Amino acid sequence: MIREFEENDLTAITQIWLDTNIKTHCFIPKEYWTDNHEMVRSVLPQAEVYVHEDDATKRIDGFIGLSDGHIEGIFVREDVQSNGIGKQLLEYAKCVKSNLSLRVYQKNTRAIQFYQREQFVIQFENTDDNTNQKEYVMTWKK
Repeated sequence: MIREFEENDLTAITQIWLDTNIKTHCFIPKEYWTDNHEMVRSVLPQAEVYVHEDDATKRIDGFIGLSDGHIEGIFVREDVQSNGIGKQLLEYAKCVKSNLSLRVYQKNTRAIQFYQREQFVIQFENTDDNTNQKEYVMTWKK
């Protein structure tokens, strides 16, 4: 089930954010993510966030964060990745937005392939000022 974020989801989703970023972005020092954890924890409640909650266990398995039509990130617990949760979250966002954009690190080839399968197009290359990593800006239109 996908639903809107509730305040009591904060601990679960920030842990998913931290774990997923450390695992997926091994080319960025772990300290970057741990140093930003509290900042993310403070800004998430102001964002447009939708969570995927397992119907049976009520456990949060993933979430998507949006800022207007920009996807700040899709994060799925490692133990349930590749089960369609990210796709469900993205489909939900496509239902509520007519245009979407995102930034993805070029070294995150798995994510790039996922977004291309979902009809996102690379618009241009950029460098993330915070990490000095090359990234793509990708867009999707209904």
